[in-house]
Amino acid sequence: MAKTRVCVLFGGVSSEHEISLLSASSVIQNIPADKYEIICVGITRKGRWLYYPGDVSLIANGEWESHPDCTTAVLSVDRTHKGLIKIMSDGETSVLHIDCIFPVLHGRNGEDGTIQGLFTIAGIPYVGCDTLSSAVCMDKAFTHTVLDAAGIRTAKWLSLCRSDISRLDELIPTVVEKLGFPMFVKPANAGSSVGINKANDEEQLKEAIKIAFSHDTKVVVEAAVVGKEVETSVLGYDNPCVAEPGEIVPCNEFYDYEAKYILGTTELYIPARLTPEETQKVKETALKAYQVLGCGGLARIDFFVTPDHEVILNEPNTMPGFTAISMYPKLWENSGLSYPELLDQLISMAIERAEF
Repeated sequence: MAKTRVCVLFGGVSSEHEISLLSASSVIQNIPADKYEIICVGITRKGRWLYYPGDVSLIANGEWESHPDCTTAVLSVDRTHKGLIKIMSDGETSVLHIDCIFPVLHGRNGEDGTIQGLFTIAGIPYVGCDTLSSAVCMDKAFTHTVLDAAGIRTAKWLSLCRSDISRLDELIPTVVEKLGFPMFVKPANAGSSVGINKANDEEQLKEAIKIAFSHDTKVVVEAAVVGKEVETSVLGYDNPCVAEPGEIVPCNEFYDYEAKYILGTTELYIPARLTPEETQKVKETALKAYQVLGCGGLARIDFFVTPDHEVILNEPNTMPGFTAISMYPKLWENSGLSYPELLDQLISMAIERAEF
C-alpha cells in the first residue's frame, strides 16, 4: 500500500524563519516513516520555494539552501495537479502529487491565513487552522476584539497604527492613563515574542512602540498581568480535546525570544502548579476561545493565572513551536499522546476534514 505523501513546508519570509527551521527538523524526524512519505520544501528569506531532497540534519542550521540537489518548486493552484510543480535548471517541469501539507511556518505568510488561502485554492488538505481563524488569531487586536465580545477575559489593551508615530507625545499620556505601568508593547502580527518589550516608564514606552513598529504596521499595548504563565494545547475540529496545562517560569523578566530559544534555562512544570479549580478553568476557557476564534486542527492557548485565581487569556498560537523543547507536543506527551502519534493524528485529521 502506497504511503501518504506529506509536504513539510518550512522557512518563510517572516522574522521567525529560524524557529520554523528548528520546528520543521523536529517534525520531519518524528513523522511515522512507515506510514508517510515526506516531501521537504523550504522557503528562503527572500521567498524562493525549493524542493529539498537532502538530509534533515542540514535544515536547522540553514545549510539546506545551498544543497546542490535543491530544485525550484511552486505550489500549483490548478486543482487537477493537487501538488507541486518542480522546475529543473534546464526548464523541464514535473508535477509532484501531495496528499497533505504540514505548514511548519511561523509568523507572517505562515500562520496569518495567507498561505492557508493558497492551500485552499490548490485543493490540498493541510494541517492547522483555516484562513479566517489563522488571520484573526495572528492579529492581536482582532484576537482581543473577538475574545472581548465573547466575554473571555484578556489584559487591558489598546492598539496603535503607524500614523500614530508622529503624535506619540500626545498619545502616550492617554495610554498610561488607560493601562498604567508596567505594560507590554507588541507588534500586532508577530510570534515567538519577536519585537515585544516591557515598558516601565514613558521613555521605555516610546522606544518599545518604535521597535514594535519596525516589525509591523500595527501595535498592541497591553497592561502587565502578574501571575503564573500557563499554556495548554488544543487538538481537533468538531470535538476538540484540551491537554493538561503546563507552566513556564521564564529565566528572563518575561518569556521573550531569548528565554524561549537561546538561553534554554527557562523552567517548565508539566502539569502546571495550579489548583484543580484553576486547571479546570484554564481548560474550559481554552476550549471556548478555540471555538469562538474558529480554530481547527491545533492551537496552543496561553494564559496568566493570578494570585487571586483569575484566569486571563494571553494569546492563541495557531502553529505553535514544534521544537524539541516546545510546549505543544510536550503537553500532549504528558497526556499520553507521543510526538509521532500526535503528528499522525494531525495529518490524518486534516485529510479526513478535507473530505467533508
